[in-house]
Amino acid sequence: MTEPVRRTRRLLGLPLLATALLAGACADGGGDAGQGTTSTPAPTPTTSGTPSPSSSGRGPVTIPRSAFVDLPDDLRKSASQPMEVTDALPRLCAEEFASGGRSVTASAAMTAIYKQPKDRPENVPYGTLNQTVFAFEDTGATDYLRRVRAAVTSCRSFPQSEVTVAVRSEPMAGVGDDALLVTLTRPATGLDGTRTGGTTTSQITVVKVADAVSVVHDQGWEGTSNNPDLTDDFARATVRSLDSWQR
Repeated sequence: MTEPVRRTRRLLGLPLLATALLAGACADGGGDAGQGTTSTPAPTPTTSGTPSPSSSGRGPVTIPRSAFVDLPDDLRKSASQPMEVTDALPRLCAEEFASGGRSVTASAAMTAIYKQPKDRPENVPYGTLNQTVFAFEDTGATDYLRRVRAAVTSCRSFPQSEVTVAVRSEPMAGVGDDALLVTLTRPATGLDGTRTGGTTTSQITVVKVADAVSVVHDQGWEGTSNNPDLTDDFARATVRSLDSWQR
């Protein structure tokens, strides 16, 4: 598919998103300023590493694959893959989405490549979803949302690859216990970095459910825009996944 066609893609609705059923490994919490020690969900019900018990004495905390959004077949371009938390989290003016580490009992990240329902197999992907899940104890999840909201609000724009990216944040009403939507807007460029006119967007959703927070970065393929019509569907699928895991 040529680039002009990619930039005028027709927006399609999203069917009901499913959640994965396989349990995986998680990371143990850390006391550093980043994510603590992390690992990624395993493809089998076994765990890797040795999860640490939380300081509350509730025992080890694990993040299963069912805590992550799993795309339905008509949107899935390829199977989701584990990735490093530090690579999955977006960076704007600074490390706005870093957990702070001190109240995190587990963290893990997955990446998914998606398509449009009627895309032919040979078409390029539509976009990518990088999702990070944090498990907190005490007031950690609430504190994290507060820190992220303040950090993003103070970051109005930032430089990236010789262009300026504008940042807009807003609450997402009725999504989970608390949710934030961040929209990044940049000048549209070709693969060689040449400006082509217009703008492109990517979006980040931060969703809290009970003691867990999910950060999902939705990006169009190779610098194209994501589909804002899917943002609410992805966010609500995130709520279902986190809620099902924590029951």
